Amino acid sequence: MRRQSREIALQILFQTEFTPQLSPSDIAHLYEESVDRETLGYAEELIKGVTDNKTEIDAKIQAASRHWKIERMAGVDRNILRVSVFEMKFAPNPLKENIVIDEAVEIAKKFGTTDSGAFVNGVLDQISKGS
Repeated sequence: MRRQSREIALQILFQTEFTPQLSPSDIAHLYEESVDRETLGYAEELIKGVTDNKTEIDAKIQAASRHWKIERMAGVDRNILRVSVFEMKFAPNPLKENIVIDEAVEIAKKFGTTDSGAFVNGVLDQISKGS
């Protein structure tokens, strides 16, 4: 359930970068008939958390990826990182970092490029070590 929630959150956050006139909740309605309420609810919680903490989340990502400006990262990678950093550092009940990193790498392999898994793993590993 949580994996599907993360994937939905990723897709909605990615989409709203390219269509800012649509709100995340507008896009979330597209999932209502195909996804159970609990799954969609957690996805919405992730989206709200990323949106509410975006400046701080992006600062952590930027600090951990010195050679990559956040705006130059692939959109999929950037949004996977945002969801993951929220779950590790900003969620009301933060998840264990190793679990978040493993999930993020698997999602990156599914939605990103051949390099996305390693890139996401490296950045999240740096963040988990405190940068």
